[in-house]
Amino acid sequence: MTDEKAQTQEFKLDPDCELRFEVESKNEKVTLELKSGLAEVFGTELVKGKKYEFTAGAKVAVFTWQSCTVELVGKTDVSYVAKETPMGLYLNCHAAMERLRETAEKDDTRGPITMIVGPCDVGKSTLCRLLLNYAVRMGRRPIFVDLDVGQGHIAIPGTVGALLVERPSNIVEGFSQQAPLVFHFGHKSPQTNVALYNLLVTRLAEVCSDRLQANKKARVSGIVINTCGWVKGDGYKLLTHAAQAFEVDAILVLDQERLYNELVRDMPDFVKVVFLPKSGGVVERSQTQRIEARDQGVREYFYGSRTPLYPHSFEVKWSEARLYKIGAPVLPASCMPLGMKAEDNLTKLVAVTPGPNLLHHLLSVSFADSPEDDVYQCRRGKANIHGSKPATKTATEHGFIAIGYSVYG
Repeated sequence: MTDEKAQTQEFKLDPDCELRFEVESKNEKVTLELKSGLAEVFGTELVKGKKYEFTAGAKVAVFTWQSCTVELVGKTDVSYVAKETPMGLYLNCHAAMERLRETAEKDDTRGPITMIVGPCDVGKSTLCRLLLNYAVRMGRRPIFVDLDVGQGHIAIPGTVGALLVERPSNIVEGFSQQAPLVFHFGHKSPQTNVALYNLLVTRLAEVCSDRLQANKKARVSGIVINTCGWVKGDGYKLLTHAAQAFEVDAILVLDQERLYNELVRDMPDFVKVVFLPKSGGVVERSQTQRIEARDQGVREYFYGSRTPLYPHSFEVKWSEARLYKIGAPVLPASCMPLGMKAEDNLTKLVAVTPGPNLLHHLLSVSFADSPEDDVYQCRRGKANIHGSKPATKTATEHGFIAIGYSVYG
């Protein structure tokens, strides 16, 4: 290790070892370069001699199956080599999924649908990225489904969505998000409106099923599903609902034996439930770090990450826009109209009066033709995950367009 203008560290990794480093300091940049050998970051191969730049908030693991030499330039908060990793177990999961894909290809049936579950900060999204990258490197075209509204890996926090993965993720920026299908939930936790969340998950599962029927390569490749970290009480019911809606074949449980045993007890015999350890490199995030990550996700949606975007500002008169939210206060059963349940209010379309109360909110553009196209209609019609807008337009189904705006006076 030498100190010049910037701190330079060189690491020689033995086979099956992993270099882990974190960048926490604001305005700090760290450059990673593969000098020799073969290595990967979350399943994406590093290109020898290419410099990869990471900024504040980055938590990176460089793994090698053979051996390699890598160089870090810049100040890292943490950097060390780990010799014990769960990568062998993760690779076994990929191999098992690949065998199912080969069988599906031969028999012209559906490939594996795998759901990753576990509490917060155990590496669920990282394992999803790993399995998707390995699948793509085998020539597959899996669908990535993200049900974690707290972080929003496909669009922005507060949404659920699906993405057809056609190439390995970018080392720094993640998967290409040119044509996702996104549903607006509007909250950072499913707990805020469980009825609406389940409705959107069911609709998303229907759209994915249609996609698998229409595209043989996607059908054979299957689906990888990321979930949120709420796994107790109603959160557990959300997981079982998602498993049923997507008709999953396998559930990978990270780092919680209680959850594993509950799923073994409650899932049908044909659903394989597998317990996996979390990686030692997984870092627990504080509430402040979660808020900053959400802010960063919204910022990148509008302004881009490495490739800058330039959002267009324009003024719209309130008289020309109609604003709605989904979900009204739950009334006592005695106050409900005949035939209605109290839960029905949670998925009701409610008009919103424009005003300062909308400051610091995100709105999304709906393709609904009229307010009468309420949220229940998202159960009907067809939509594409890749390439075109939905054929049936609904109040919650998007291309996806979000709007950031200001209220004056």
